[in-house]
Amino acid sequence: MSDALAADQPRVAGMPMLGLGTWENADHEQCTESVRTALGTGYRHVDTAQAYGNERAVGRGIAAADVDREDVFLATKVWIDSLSHGDVVHTTRESLDRLGVNSVDLLYVHWPARSYDPEETLGAFAELYDDGLIDRVGVSNFEPADVERAVEVSDVPIFANQVECHPMLPNEAVRAACEDHDVEVVAYSPLARGAVFENPTLNRIAEKHAVSEARVSLAWLREKGVTAIPKATGADHVEDNWASLDLDLDSEDVERIDAIGTTDRRVDPGFAPWNG
Repeated sequence: MSDALAADQPRVAGMPMLGLGTWENADHEQCTESVRTALGTGYRHVDTAQAYGNERAVGRGIAAADVDREDVFLATKVWIDSLSHGDVVHTTRESLDRLGVNSVDLLYVHWPARSYDPEETLGAFAELYDDGLIDRVGVSNFEPADVERAVEVSDVPIFANQVECHPMLPNEAVRAACEDHDVEVVAYSPLARGAVFENPTLNRIAEKHAVSEARVSLAWLREKGVTAIPKATGADHVEDNWASLDLDLDSEDVERIDAIGTTDRRVDPGFAPWNG
């Protein structure tokens, strides 16, 4: 994949709309190789988190790829036990060390839980921004009221809200709230942790276009203006997800997917805000 073709992929406010997710990619050698492979394929967006335990492997994958660091949109997240002001600053510096970088393009609050306090936590994010250690402030798993509060108290614009989103969990209320506040939506588990392959509607649309259900789901998200970060380890899945950029769904396809009408949440810890 040439640099020119990689640069042609859809972006929102500088963020590539298709990225590589690394949640549960705990085999460090495999993680490093999947990052290197993805960047070689054309991806320019890589997502990790402190809680994933693979930041060092992700950093090695970026270093091993024949891609300049400044061309990679790199995101990580601060875990819920480290959201006090001092812990945010300290653990973010540790993340940068593990990643082997001077700054990240996007730093998220992983969940609005446990030690999260809007003013204190986001105040620490603003300090990191002012110090040039992060380029953008993000939140993750925030419900509409959480998004509104974060936007209200943050001295730095909230750039993105990363949430579970896929055809079986369209998360319309969250997407609407983000649109109201000029916050981008990033979808984790955009393939519903494999459930897209079992959905009859997606099966039929995939057959119609002679593509995988994964490509259909990712193309649908892009139609909705949502950035997707599917996890992929093997080169075949990395390349299949990338090929979703070549799929254009027609209006009938989109309407049929919109009509699935389920709420199939695949990530639901007890501390999630929707369980409060």
